Amino acid sequence: MEAEQLWQAVLAQIQLNISAANFATWFSNTKISSIEKDGAIVSVPNSFSKEWLEQKYNKDILKILHTLNPNIKTINYVVSAVKTEKKPASSKKQSIKNDDNLVEQLGFSELEINKETNLNPKYTFENFIIGPFNEMAYAAAMAVVEEPGKNYNPLFIYGGVGLGKTHLIQAIGNKIKQNNPDKIVRYIPAEKLISMIVNAIRNHNSEDLKKNLRELDVLIVDDIQFIAGKDKTQEEFFHNFNSLYQRNKQIILSSDRHPNNIPAITERLKSRFEGGMIADINMPDFETRTAILKQKMEEKGIIFEKEVIEFVANNIQKNIRELESAINRLIIFKKSNNKNPTIEDVKKLLKTIIISSSKVTNPKKIIEAIVEFYDIPSGNMFYSSRKKEFSKPRQIAMYLLKKELKLSYSEIGRKFGGKDHTTVIHACQLVDKLWEEDEKIHQEIELILQRIYAK
Repeated sequence: MEAEQLWQAVLAQIQLNISAANFATWFSNTKISSIEKDGAIVSVPNSFSKEWLEQKYNKDILKILHTLNPNIKTINYVVSAVKTEKKPASSKKQSIKNDDNLVEQLGFSELEINKETNLNPKYTFENFIIGPFNEMAYAAAMAVVEEPGKNYNPLFIYGGVGLGKTHLIQAIGNKIKQNNPDKIVRYIPAEKLISMIVNAIRNHNSEDLKKNLRELDVLIVDDIQFIAGKDKTQEEFFHNFNSLYQRNKQIILSSDRHPNNIPAITERLKSRFEGGMIADINMPDFETRTAILKQKMEEKGIIFEKEVIEFVANNIQKNIRELESAINRLIIFKKSNNKNPTIEDVKKLLKTIIISSSKVTNPKKIIEAIVEFYDIPSGNMFYSSRKKEFSKPRQIAMYLLKKELKLSYSEIGRKFGGKDHTTVIHACQLVDKLWEEDEKIHQEIELILQRIYAK
């Protein structure tokens, strides 16, 4: 496998495990420049990317590279300019090993960005599939486009991984820029914002950063939950937020959870997040998943049989990114074998994705997901404290152990320090009632379930 193909394979796997925002921020304009002895040299466009790949993603990248090429045991990241021009489509005549058109078909749209806005021009409303799972978020987005800074400011969109949050918030930015070319629009993933603030403080040029941010007409921050626990970043962001808001500049934020459920952020910042419009995106239904698959095929110029499309839509329900990964695998098969895959082929090709998407869990995964979601020390889940910050997660854990795993009330009680089965019954009945009547609790449990089955 040549260096370019090797890196494409790495990107394909990395893309499944991180948000589109982080993928675009840290993997744009990267490549394997050479493979020497037992190591790979990876070219990156700047020191920001070099630092983050070394510190946060090196372990995952090395694991994937070593799996694909057992001779690779080390990675060295070097800062150098990387050409990103697209290869001509006429390369179809080349063999599958050097098929640049295939690379383009499998292309990672997150990596194509406008240098002025940092937005991906491919994220538009025209190719955004609307369904019951995202209607409210879409309607709010369109209202923002009509009058930026006046309707729903800030706009806060939340939902699980791979459900289209990044697509929607970037579509807003692209449409505003299209309608108002003079407006200064900037899209910044939260991790990039954190790096910018840290480096500004380190280099004593915080005022320059403030000036640049406060000149914006539209600020879009993706994955805002990552600022949790970072006090200095929160303080700087709070002041910039206020400056933009007071001058009616539009602020758009995305997160994997409701503002109330983001741990370790200041109350004043949480209050700002809740001051505009909050809209959620849930998992798409079968019809919507089918529509998404058909659109992805149209974009890539590929057609598969109806039964293949329906099989994929029925068996991959977790997120949109996995649907696209499935289509990519089928494209590779079609190109390699010069024929469309049969259902049996599809089952083999998508086996790993379908298994990861199926609802398979255990008590440990459920409890870990709840501890992580509510940001509580795991041991406190098993204490008898009646404080809401402990009792509520404990009751939800009991409810999910019963609902998802069908454990007996007595067995659940034993997992929580020998609690009586009547206590567990009460907890399950209480949460079941709240699930039906309390929209906030309903949404929290849905997000926890997404975390459980995403692990």
